[in-house]
Amino acid sequence: MQQPKIEENPQLPTEDAQVDESEHIVMQALISDHGQRLDKVLSSHISSVSRSFLTQLVQQQAVKVGGVIVTKASQKLRVGDAIEVHMRPTQQAMAFTAQDVPLDVVYEDAHIAVINKPAGLVVHPGAGNWSATLLNGLLHRYPNAVTLPRAGIVHRLDKDTSGLMVVARSRSAFDALVKQLAARDVNRVYFAVAHGDWRRINADLPTNDPVTLNQSIGRDVRNRLRMGVVAADNMYGKPARTDVYGLDATCVNAIPASLLRCKLHTGRTHQIRVHLSALGYPLVGDIIYGGKPIEGLNRQALHAHELGLAHPDSGQAMHWSCPPPQDLINALATLGLNYNKDLFHPTDQALGPKA
Repeated sequence: MQQPKIEENPQLPTEDAQVDESEHIVMQALISDHGQRLDKVLSSHISSVSRSFLTQLVQQQAVKVGGVIVTKASQKLRVGDAIEVHMRPTQQAMAFTAQDVPLDVVYEDAHIAVINKPAGLVVHPGAGNWSATLLNGLLHRYPNAVTLPRAGIVHRLDKDTSGLMVVARSRSAFDALVKQLAARDVNRVYFAVAHGDWRRINADLPTNDPVTLNQSIGRDVRNRLRMGVVAADNMYGKPARTDVYGLDATCVNAIPASLLRCKLHTGRTHQIRVHLSALGYPLVGDIIYGGKPIEGLNRQALHAHELGLAHPDSGQAMHWSCPPPQDLINALATLGLNYNKDLFHPTDQALGPKA
C-alpha cells in the first residue's frame, strides 16, 4: 500500500480530536490488499483511529472506492482500487460509538439479544439524539456489533414506549430476523392505556374477540412529526393492521379510560398510536395524537409486553414477556383500571417453549 496522501491538513486525527471536514485521505490498493476487506485495509494503514471509527465512516458514506461511495465495510478490494476517506467529525459519523448505556438484557446468546427498553431511551442516533442511545449501548456491550447494519437493530420502539425488542448479534441472525419481520412472523403484543370507554365497542370485557384496525398509515402532510391514517390508494400510505382486545374500562372522576391489548401484524411508525387515535381512543399521555397527561405519567401509555419469534439459528419457537413498568402500573391505579397479567398472554398462538 502506498503511503496515504493527506490533503490540506498534515496531521491525522485522533478519535478525540476536532478534525477539519476538508481533511481528505487518498490511497491506492496494491497487490497485498487484493481480496481484503475494506475496513481491514483502512485499519492497517490509518493507525491513528480505531477500526470501529473507520467502519463508522464507511457506514456514514464518507469512504469512496473507485470514485463510488461504499456503504459496506466488508467490501473486498482489488489491486489498483483508488480509496478516498473523508475524516469527518460530523455528529452522524461520531454517533456510532460505544457508550456504557445501561441495558436490561432479558435474554442473549451468540445470535440474538432481547432487551427490555425503558421509556425515554432512544433506539437509534438521530437529530437531537446523537449519543446515549440503545445503539451506543449495544456497541459497548457487544463490540462486534459494529460489523452489523445498525449494530443489529432490526425493529424499533418509539423513545417513550417501553418494553421488549430483539436485536441481532450475527449477520445470519440479522438477515433471518429481517425476513421474519417482513413475513409478519414475529409476534408483538403491546399493553396500552387509552382515553375513552372501550365498552362502547365491546360491552363485555375482557374479550377474546379483537377489533381489527387496518387503515393505511402515512406521513401527516400538515405536521411532519405525526403520522396519520390515509386512503388505501394513497401512494404515500402503507398497509397496516392492529388487532385490539379490550381488557378493562372505567370512568373515574368523569374520565373514561380503557386497558387494551394490541397485537401488531405490521410495524408502521407510530402504528398503535395512530390507529387508536383515529378511532377516538388516543393513548393516555400521548399529546401528539390527542392524548392528555395524567399525574405521574410523562409519556404515552404504551408498553411492548410480549415478543415471540423463531430463533434465527435453531428455528426453536421462543417467547418472552415482561410486565409494564411502575409508571404504567401507577397510571392504572389512578384511572381505576385492573391489570391482570394472565389476560395479556395470547391463547390463539402456539409460541412453543419459553426462552
